[in-house]
Amino acid sequence: MRLRLLCPALLAAAACAGAQPSIPRSQLGTVTQWIAGARLDVVYRRPVARGRELFGALVRWGDLWTPSADSAARLTVSAPIEVNGSRLAAGEYGVWMIPDSASWTWVFTTVAAAHHLRYPPGHDALRVRAAPARGDHYETLAFVLPMVDADSAVLQMRWGSTVVPLSIRVRR
Repeated sequence: MRLRLLCPALLAAAACAGAQPSIPRSQLGTVTQWIAGARLDVVYRRPVARGRELFGALVRWGDLWTPSADSAARLTVSAPIEVNGSRLAAGEYGVWMIPDSASWTWVFTTVAAAHHLRYPPGHDALRVRAAPARGDHYETLAFVLPMVDADSAVLQMRWGSTVVPLSIRVRR
């Protein structure tokens, strides 16, 4: 009798052990770079284009958007920096953008942990403008640092054929 009661439990445990975990479609991505002794980290979820028209369609012009899926992108800097010539204190920030066909706005909020569809109004630390460019196609959204020098770098958000650069300079 006891064997009969244990067998269903063992079968259920074996079935659960064989179950595959759910793998998110937008994989976690990180970029880390040291610039003049300051550490810069970007953490984000990497959405995939999958043949969709991206900017002006999936991501509408003029709408606040985070370059991430599921949760807002995060930027952490260990020292004060200049972003496109404007000061940003050391700390952790949520990264949002406002796309436009001619000029984009990068938005850094003091609310680092946020859902990707819930921009936290009233918490902006800095907004800077950037001119988008066209580049090679990136199927999966990426943050890249194509140039790093002694005290400066260029951080780019790339998705589809859109490239949105950001100049970073460490100021001590």
